[in-house]
Amino acid sequence: MSTTEQGRTEQGMAAVLHGARDLRVQPAPVDAPSAGQVLVAVGSVGLCGSDLHYYADGRNGPNVLRAPTVLGHEGHGVISAVGAGVDPARVGQRVAIEPARPCGRCATCRSGRYNLCPTGICFGSPPTHGLLRGQVAVPEEFAHPLPDDLPDAVAALIEPLAVACWAVERARVRPGHHVLVTGAGPIGLLAAQAARAAGAARVRVVDVSEQRRAGAERALAGTGVEVAAGPGDGVFDRQLECSGAPAAIADLSGLAPGAVLALVGTPPAEAATPLGHLQRWEVDVVGCFRYGPGAFASAIALAASGRVALAPLVTARFPLAESAAAIETALTDRTQLKIVVDLPTRSTS
Repeated sequence: MSTTEQGRTEQGMAAVLHGARDLRVQPAPVDAPSAGQVLVAVGSVGLCGSDLHYYADGRNGPNVLRAPTVLGHEGHGVISAVGAGVDPARVGQRVAIEPARPCGRCATCRSGRYNLCPTGICFGSPPTHGLLRGQVAVPEEFAHPLPDDLPDAVAALIEPLAVACWAVERARVRPGHHVLVTGAGPIGLLAAQAARAAGAARVRVVDVSEQRRAGAERALAGTGVEVAAGPGDGVFDRQLECSGAPAAIADLSGLAPGAVLALVGTPPAEAATPLGHLQRWEVDVVGCFRYGPGAFASAIALAASGRVALAPLVTARFPLAESAAAIETALTDRTQLKIVVDLPTRSTS
């Protein structure tokens, strides 16, 4: 079988979750692009914490897996076809995929805050199929062109970098600020770099895990970002809370008067927070949900310019056929930062 034929055969394969720890790579139908959509041949997909929860527990928070679903929402690929009304010149274009699917019609969407659409869906969030499959149809405005100097090897990380860029935007990080980032997972490390790129004079990433800190030190080497077990005695203008850990918002005494606390990680339902401190010192608390307008453009620009280094965060790669092993590795090996699954037709640029 030729390489081309082999690629066509495997384009119809997908990593489908049937139940907790029951992930099967099996044939799946290929989408056809509707009007205003593009068909993207998926090249690579990064694994996220939500993928791990669905795989390990059959649920992620309140959302429960009730039918077989393709996982994955961090991805890139190449446009292979276009629907009616889309410029045919887009065929062959490399793109980062924005996985959210807002309705586009409600008052929230019309106000520009489409990430908060009450009826919006997201690739890889059951029952909506995700990106661990050969091809996927995407609204053309959510297929973001990638510059030639941004390699395929890191293109799947544009999505989590967009999360980080949106957090920095929501937190109003400005030149000269001192920024505390709690949580040294991939989002925390990307948020730290995005804060530096926004002009922060000092950025400190903290995590209670020694393994996480070691990984952060390797990934952030040369960026000027500090890595530590705790905030120390400093005072911070902004806190980007990326861990979801209750302890991260239990003591906010290190925040300066008029500071901003941005909740990026998902906190537990009943986390204890010192509201009196927030009131007395006018500390603003902002939620950060996925990404809003402009976040993907910011992420692509930062990655292409080299102001944010993505390659050090990729610690392992697996082929689509080994998707279950990739997720098991992410669950059991705490030294991993970002694991990427490569699909058969991925370019190696």
